[in-house]
Amino acid sequence: MKEENSFFQKVYQVVRQIPEGRVTSYGAIAKYLGAARSARMVGWAMNASHQDDTIPAHRVVNRQGLLTGKHHFGGTNLMQQLLENEGLVIHSNQIQNFKDYFWDPQHELPPF
Repeated sequence: MKEENSFFQKVYQVVRQIPEGRVTSYGAIAKYLGAARSARMVGWAMNASHQDDTIPAHRVVNRQGLLTGKHHFGGTNLMQQLLENEGLVIHSNQIQNFKDYFWDPQHELPPF
């Protein structure tokens, strides 16, 4: 359990650095943390993060820009509304022009 908590804290450190109006993927965070096959665990961390409003979990989506975690937010469209408030366009649960908004921690942050 300690190992999982430590991993979750590392995920949160990365997510807190995603700029407003940008998004990243579960896999990109996992890869940055040296755990490329742990995208699902990043998803679990995001699911567990909703008690802490300093973690912008809405900015983490799947590798195709789909809002796969939206059902973990209070209200069915809260994740979409938060992203739209930051200027992103969402259609059918998918971020439009996803590559234009993608923030890759591998390129944006110093090595972990």
